[in-house]
Amino acid sequence: MKQLNSAQCLAMLLLMLATWSSAFAANSPYIPDMDYVRLAPEAEVTASEILETGRWQRLPEKTANFGYIQDQIWLRFTISKPVSDQLVEISYPALDYLDLYVFEDGKLIQQASAGDQRLFSERPVQHPLFLFPLHLQPDGHYQILIRAQTEGAMQIPLKLWDRQQYFEHASVETQLHAGYYGALLTVICFNLFVFLALRESVYLFYVLSTLGYLILIASLNGSTYQLLWPRNPDIQSIAMVLVVPLAVAFSSMFSAVFLRLKQSSPLLNRILMLVIGLNLGLAGFSLFADYSTAIRLGVAFAIPSCLFLTLLGPVQWYKGNPQASYYTLAWGALTLGSAITGANKMGFIPNNFITAYGMQIGSVLEALLLNLALASRLYHERQDKLSARDAEIKALEARRSAELKLMEQALHYPLTGLPNRSSFEMLLNELIHQNPAKRYGVVLLHLNNLDPVTKTLGHRNTDAILMRAAKHYNAVARDIHGSQLLETNNQSAYYLAHFDPQTFACIVDANQTAATQRKLLQSLDEIRCPVEFLGMEVPLQPRIGIAVHPENGNDANTLIRRAAIAEGSGRAIERGLAFYKPSRDSYSADRLTLVSELRHAIDNDELTLYLQPKLALKTREIIGFEALLRWRGREQSVFADEIIAVAEQSGLIKPLTRWVISEALRMRQRLVELGCATSIAVNISPNNLREPDFTQFVHQQMKNYPAHLGSIIFEVTETSMMQDPANSLKALNSLNQAGIPLSIDDFGSGYSSLSYIKQLPASEIKIDRSLITDLSDRKEDRVIVQTTINMCHSLGYTVVAEGVEDEATLDLLSEMGCDQIQGYFLNRPLPFDETLEWLADQPCRSRINAS
Repeated sequence: MKQLNSAQCLAMLLLMLATWSSAFAANSPYIPDMDYVRLAPEAEVTASEILETGRWQRLPEKTANFGYIQDQIWLRFTISKPVSDQLVEISYPALDYLDLYVFEDGKLIQQASAGDQRLFSERPVQHPLFLFPLHLQPDGHYQILIRAQTEGAMQIPLKLWDRQQYFEHASVETQLHAGYYGALLTVICFNLFVFLALRESVYLFYVLSTLGYLILIASLNGSTYQLLWPRNPDIQSIAMVLVVPLAVAFSSMFSAVFLRLKQSSPLLNRILMLVIGLNLGLAGFSLFADYSTAIRLGVAFAIPSCLFLTLLGPVQWYKGNPQASYYTLAWGALTLGSAITGANKMGFIPNNFITAYGMQIGSVLEALLLNLALASRLYHERQDKLSARDAEIKALEARRSAELKLMEQALHYPLTGLPNRSSFEMLLNELIHQNPAKRYGVVLLHLNNLDPVTKTLGHRNTDAILMRAAKHYNAVARDIHGSQLLETNNQSAYYLAHFDPQTFACIVDANQTAATQRKLLQSLDEIRCPVEFLGMEVPLQPRIGIAVHPENGNDANTLIRRAAIAEGSGRAIERGLAFYKPSRDSYSADRLTLVSELRHAIDNDELTLYLQPKLALKTREIIGFEALLRWRGREQSVFADEIIAVAEQSGLIKPLTRWVISEALRMRQRLVELGCATSIAVNISPNNLREPDFTQFVHQQMKNYPAHLGSIIFEVTETSMMQDPANSLKALNSLNQAGIPLSIDDFGSGYSSLSYIKQLPASEIKIDRSLITDLSDRKEDRVIVQTTINMCHSLGYTVVAEGVEDEATLDLLSEMGCDQIQGYFLNRPLPFDETLEWLADQPCRSRINAS
């Protein structure tokens, strides 16, 4: 209880000091610009004479601080048209003689004197500090002279105050001084009672050292002169020079006993005895020496003595002395405060709140910290008795903490602290069990660029990037409408799980999320943003796969597996996001069967190409066809997109594309023989562009069919080229050099770079059908299409519009300057023979009637 009360007292006094500092700064005294004159101590001049002298110099600092000198110092400053009752404050009460003179138009109108070598009752204001009220008229112009002379430190911290503000400020300061003195007196009295009860010298030496610092600080504040001996100025001077060495001597005695130096370190104990002897000798010498010499020696001895006392703490602490920690902190505070105050008195540092009150702050901290140390001795034995039980409790707590930590590790990813896969599966299964009919979406996010980042920046930096990414993705998941809370604690809420370094996941209410598509698209854009790290923007290339309960599975394991399949699908690779589709699941039994059947169909020529015509808008002539893949012989029909996806996933895209090119060449050969020399466009997979022998195959085919060079067009989608831009550009340049025209398909549906597309050796741009379908109804689409046409024409491209299904759209595109169209308005894709029949009614390259 004793230690608790001391701690509370320490906290209270620290708060009081903080309040004191605020009060010190809150009011706004004015420090005027001053000139000074320095005269010999014996110089006899009048105020009028010194006012007229030409020896005035500008005071270089706001506060006059000349150190230890005995010269006269005259200060001069001006007050013009005062707006309130003025008060001059000199807050250093250890000046021997102070005189104030007020002149108006060269005439002395006020004079006052003070000083600690004059009776306290002679002061103009009965206050521990030197206060001089000024009797000035509002419209006057005044010159104020201050004369100071002392045997101690010559510092004159002068301020001008509004009289009412000063006394409000002084009232607060006096109360805080009283609290400070009361705290030290309480400590002194308590430890004096302890000494009388226990008869241990350590408590007596502590009482004497604390009392010494109390008297010293009260003397520096002028309180002792006011309260103890206001009629005896000589006692004030003697008290000032005696209290410094005595306080140091008693503190040294306390340190020797408190730290048990006689037993633990005899050498340090002998040095400390020497310090005690020197300071006691200095105290005796001070009774006979002049004030100036005694106070200088006292300060000069006190600083190294206190430093030595401070160094004792760390040495004993290092040796294992349990009390040395308190001692080190206490004497560190006192030494620092005393050194600041001493340096201030010597004139080494300017005067401010810290330098003026450093010793008070240090002494109160020292007193209370040492009081805590002494109090700890009283209950040390009781702590020993409780230590066994505390150890047992700590062991139980440690075991419980370890168990909780193991549980935490078992359910959380160690790097990011997010729930891991086990925790995610438990929660998802619980949600499905509670709401079996509810549609939950499992969103799997995979970072595809993490391995290159790790190889570039190293594992430690990658870990830091992952932590930032996890925080960002969790915030994005939280803002998605319908996102399910996975876990919450006192610090944060988790909507995201972390499976492995590259994979995150979250759960959403599929119906709620689908209802806010605009917010969902915004969240996807935020996820795609690079992570800022060390001034860099690190692209992680996140790719998302989604599986929905109950359509895609009824348990967590199945849903996670199918979300991972969707994430790895070609659509996710192309667009960054894909939903699970059983038809695209190359790992299902049906998918494996489809792969086997497709291989058989390629080998046995069971596939066919349908042709869809392209119309030139200016001439209204059929100028080409697009070859589209069909699988006619299979019992269950398969869409072309699914055939391509299966081929790309299974590696069959290579033989499939070669078959398509060869078949397109044969078809055009027949068309030419029939007198219709139109072009045929075939679609090329991005996987083909990465094949090392693809360009060689095309070159060989063109050699076999030289008449068709320039009439077989390769179409590549806008987004597919961005999967491997460098290799795609290299392959396309090689094909262009071989005379193969290039068309960019589905333009406007992806996120490709226009600067990259500009580098491609393309001659044709095909605007995606998503921008054409509602062209006649949507103004926004018309603006986009018109802008695209103008831009492509400026870059030298031919523009083809896909998905034209009515005459109104055709007319709009014609007005916009589009070059060609393709769509059901002309005809749906037809087998070769039916295409020939259709052409029989439409003479090749002849104008087609729009009706």
